[in-house]
Amino acid sequence: MGDQPNRKPPAVTPGCTIALVSPASHPRPERIARAIAFLEQQGYKVKRGEHLLSKARPYFAGTAEQRLQDLHAAFQDDEVAAILCSRGGYGSNYLLAGLDLELIRRNPKPLIGYSDLTALQTWLLDQVGLPGFYGPMLSADFAADNGVDLESFRAVLAGERACYGPAHGLRVLRKGTAKGTLYGGCLSILTAAMGTHYAPHTEGKLLFLEDVAAKPYQVDRMLRQMLLGGKLDGVTGVIFGEMLDCVSPGADPGLLDEVILQVLRSIEGPIAIGLRAGHVSHGNVTLPLGVTAELNLEGEPMLQLLEPAVNRKH
Repeated sequence: MGDQPNRKPPAVTPGCTIALVSPASHPRPERIARAIAFLEQQGYKVKRGEHLLSKARPYFAGTAEQRLQDLHAAFQDDEVAAILCSRGGYGSNYLLAGLDLELIRRNPKPLIGYSDLTALQTWLLDQVGLPGFYGPMLSADFAADNGVDLESFRAVLAGERACYGPAHGLRVLRKGTAKGTLYGGCLSILTAAMGTHYAPHTEGKLLFLEDVAAKPYQVDRMLRQMLLGGKLDGVTGVIFGEMLDCVSPGADPGLLDEVILQVLRSIEGPIAIGLRAGHVSHGNVTLPLGVTAELNLEGEPMLQLLEPAVNRKH
């Protein structure tokens, strides 16, 4: 099954109920408590997944069956408007084979998260047409001071206009303009899926890539893998995240920029870097994947959504 037509979920606004789930590693309870208090202060209602705080050896938030059960329950629950993940870590790929795609197709809802959640978001986008909401999570972001860019979180979930520029960290690596369907996520998760049944459909997209603590040569290797695997064919432009701690000790601080431009020299289109989405130092933005956007790097760098990722309420 190839790319599916968009199956946009209903808009989410304060007053709506957000289900909290842990599809990957187990979170720290005290951070979840802080995050819940913050969400409730913003006017959202929360509903805790049964296994939100569960633990299973060696590092999972419950067994794969328990994590899948919570995810399916959240999609099926008519009270729930959106699903917010507690953290990434590792383990989402254990859920892929058991996902009830028909259930999710009938009950589209924003699944919000990043990092390891890339595995679920890209698969659901490719198979069901459900836009991915690459955005802040409970433990790392909502529990931290200034961890979330609330403006984009509210705007994207409500279907309002959203654009990202220098205030969100965006800067130019190679000039140009491009339009396309936003797609991508965590670089290491995308490359790990290559060669499997769940490989991402990155070809021809306006590609967003980000990671954390990957040395420049490791970023080089992953980009090269995508290039050799044909996963960069027809890409219209590339936006990199903040790339937090993606440095080599003692190396030139501009080494990562140089590496990216060198590896992607055969790819046409503009290249930006620095967007604070995913693994970030602060102010994590919400970036919808699966919607049409325009990247303009001719003047002040700007990434603008050309359509909402949700069906707005009337």
